[in-house]
Amino acid sequence: MHIAAPLPLAFCSLFAASFFAPVTLADIADESEATTLESLVIYGHKTERIGEASSASDGIIGQGEIARRPILRAGEILEFVPGMVVTQHSGSGKANQYFLRGFNLDHGTDFSSSIDGMPINMRTHGHGQGYTDLNFIVPEFIERIDYQKGPYHAEDGDFSTAGSARFQLTRKLAQPMVSLEIGEDQFVRAVGGGNLKTAQGNLFVGIEAQRYDGPWSDIDEDVEKLNAVARDTRSLAGGELTTTLMLYDNEWNSADQIPERAVNSGLIDRLGSIDTTVGGESSRFSLSTQWRKNDWQANAYAVQSKLNLFSNFTYFLDDPVNGDQFEQVDDRRLYGGSVNRRIVSQIGDKTLQQFMGVQLRYDDISEVALYRTQARERLGAVRSDSVDEFSIGLFWEGDLDITDKLSANLGVRYDQLYVDVDSDLEANSGSDNDGISSVKGGLAYALNDRWEAYTNIGQSFHSNDARGATIEVDPVSGEAADDVDLLVRGEGAELGLRFYETDRLNVSVAAWLLELDSELLFVGDAGNTEASRA
Repeated sequence: MHIAAPLPLAFCSLFAASFFAPVTLADIADESEATTLESLVIYGHKTERIGEASSASDGIIGQGEIARRPILRAGEILEFVPGMVVTQHSGSGKANQYFLRGFNLDHGTDFSSSIDGMPINMRTHGHGQGYTDLNFIVPEFIERIDYQKGPYHAEDGDFSTAGSARFQLTRKLAQPMVSLEIGEDQFVRAVGGGNLKTAQGNLFVGIEAQRYDGPWSDIDEDVEKLNAVARDTRSLAGGELTTTLMLYDNEWNSADQIPERAVNSGLIDRLGSIDTTVGGESSRFSLSTQWRKNDWQANAYAVQSKLNLFSNFTYFLDDPVNGDQFEQVDDRRLYGGSVNRRIVSQIGDKTLQQFMGVQLRYDDISEVALYRTQARERLGAVRSDSVDEFSIGLFWEGDLDITDKLSANLGVRYDQLYVDVDSDLEANSGSDNDGISSVKGGLAYALNDRWEAYTNIGQSFHSNDARGATIEVDPVSGEAADDVDLLVRGEGAELGLRFYETDRLNVSVAAWLLELDSELLFVGDAGNTEASRA
């Protein structure tokens, strides 16, 4: 069992003193004058970041740019992050595979994603650690994406070593919209949305439906995807309250990887399949709320997520009679929230901006399991577990204008994670906990109105699968198995330069270094095999 060191008292004192800093008379006067809520909508790509950005690798993407670019799969939204590569295999319903800064991020292990404060990455998931399925997001309903490459923001915690993306849904469409897309292979996609004015504010409602069979010669993907969102915005206690309901349901058949020799021999054609019964079904339902007032922001969320995924990578290698098909199951409820505060103050003639917060998350995983199957019928369990995970994160970051041209930023963060595993094999049940602190910092120097240089260094981390932290016996071989660390350190550094010339030319370049202490992938179909990815 790994026992974490207690949170340093100095950090606790600094955090509490800043978070609950007394309100001045000027603050009260500002609040009394704030009779209306002001909304700022950014259209297109926010390229002019001189004097605002903390590194050469962060940016903002608005709905204007998203609307102008065709998107075939929802996961391609992340390709708006410069350098991010998004691919897909095993059907249209599972999470994409992501690549950034030389790393195969699998399905999201080292890239943190969230939407309106709700984390998207899933811990101890049936298909992969940090599983990031973006199919529940409708691109037309995104207001903006704030992205960061590298571990330089204290707000970002678990899975953020290579970077992060924070999605924000629109609160109100500029005008009602209806879109219909028709393509080859029975592709049909319909999207519609509009606003309803209420006595208290505005209700935004949107829906997406998609159907697709694919080009395959011996299966129809038979994708049936449905998304719906309803978002109520109103004034409350001098601030703005937003309540959002999101519904997603999807089922599909998969055209999986095939051996080249099967095509060359004429057994199947290049669009054929060996196992025509793989695929899956997935759903996600969430209710979240956000409240903002001046420098305070709070949010809470509840998510129910399910996945049943059928795959077959080796066909008849392990079981010549029934085949090697398997089912990965993930059924969970996710609860959490955060409270943040932003403070702008003067130190002499210098401006100090502070941002701090508390983040809570609880994963109630009723079943994370692996079954041997044939034509989607279960033959037996490899392993089945229920898992509870609870985490708390504290962060603080500050930006200080040292001179008119030079600014410095510093961030500190502490995370504590507790896990409890109840396994069908008693020896693999148990509890563990771990804690980790992270420090980040950087300098930005404005050479002139068009050029700015940056240097950044930072620490981050990702969590490992809780089952790997409590394992004692390999459920397949019955042999003793080594456990893994619950939290794993990552470090990054960067030198960057940004150039802006109106809208005609914008350039951002960076030389970076990214290093992980350990990059393990918990592979369910092999019991407890940890395969290095970096």
